[in-house]
Amino acid sequence: MTEGRAVDLARLADLVDLFPRQTILVLGDFVADEFVFGEISRVSREAPVLILRHRETQLLPGGGANAANNLADLGAKVRPVAAVGDDAAGGALVAYFRAKHVPTSGLVRASGWQTPAKTRFLAGWPHTTRQQVLRMDREPEQALPDQAVKSLVRKARERLNGASAVLVSDYGYGSATPAALQAVRGRGRWRVPVALDSRYRLQEYAGLGLTTATPNEAELEAAYHERIGTDMGRLQHLAQQITSRLGLGALVVTRGRDGMVVFERGSAPQTLPIFGSDQALDVTGAGDTVIAVLTLGLAAGATILEAAQLANYAGGIVVMKRGTATVTRAELASAIRGEATGVTAAGSV
Repeated sequence: MTEGRAVDLARLADLVDLFPRQTILVLGDFVADEFVFGEISRVSREAPVLILRHRETQLLPGGGANAANNLADLGAKVRPVAAVGDDAAGGALVAYFRAKHVPTSGLVRASGWQTPAKTRFLAGWPHTTRQQVLRMDREPEQALPDQAVKSLVRKARERLNGASAVLVSDYGYGSATPAALQAVRGRGRWRVPVALDSRYRLQEYAGLGLTTATPNEAELEAAYHERIGTDMGRLQHLAQQITSRLGLGALVVTRGRDGMVVFERGSAPQTLPIFGSDQALDVTGAGDTVIAVLTLGLAAGATILEAAQLANYAGGIVVMKRGTATVTRAELASAIRGEATGVTAAGSV
């Protein structure tokens, strides 16, 4: 594998300038990311556990909703299509996007269905950094109703017209599935780039005409029940297998502090070192940011390597923020300027 080919930074800046002209259809699993903040008041006399004094609760878009949120903060026009429950979490997600002027007519309220929600409890002393001490997940106990799935497909097909690209975020909750994507595609071919992020069933998207996919290393390992570790030959072998199986033009594998690797048909694999510090503050939702920027870059006319470089910058920025965070167009442009002048995100030369 080789270091990523030199990318024209002026070209990357021009691509970022084109982001507001793009319209992205997001077919994805919306998740409510809830953060409960508290201060440690004492140790309980009932059991050896900390007692937290509640300070605040925040609810932010997670999963496919986080990808859509990133797209919105990057200036793109977003057309989200997803199911949410008729519960408080679902209502909060709808209200969040309405407040940001993101269309919510593509969101289906599924009666009796649980909006996937992940509640993280963070504790700390006054004037100290709060650390996550517990996460509680609430997930649907039954599959998404057939009627809701049909409605999602119909809404996605309606919103495909005029879209610059399609982002598919499959967290396994039923809004984004291989069958749904096939129904949206129909018998024709995609006329725009289609990017996939699938946590549990990467291989099942074979034959759907995808442009690219963005698995992390652990997801690629799980797809083939193999361990990669430091074996770059094994990584290349598995990447070639999934690229061939899915018929991709390129595959982008994220590797945490080791950056990412771009596997493009007909080219040698390109390694992109992590941007900024390798001491991530919080990796929550970083994969959503990566696919959002990668998709947006492709929509704007970037090559896969250019789009991956932009996504790499974005990933390095967002992991230095706490919680489920997004990257703005201004931050991305600043990162590019920093590269041009030899100044890193941390401010060193």
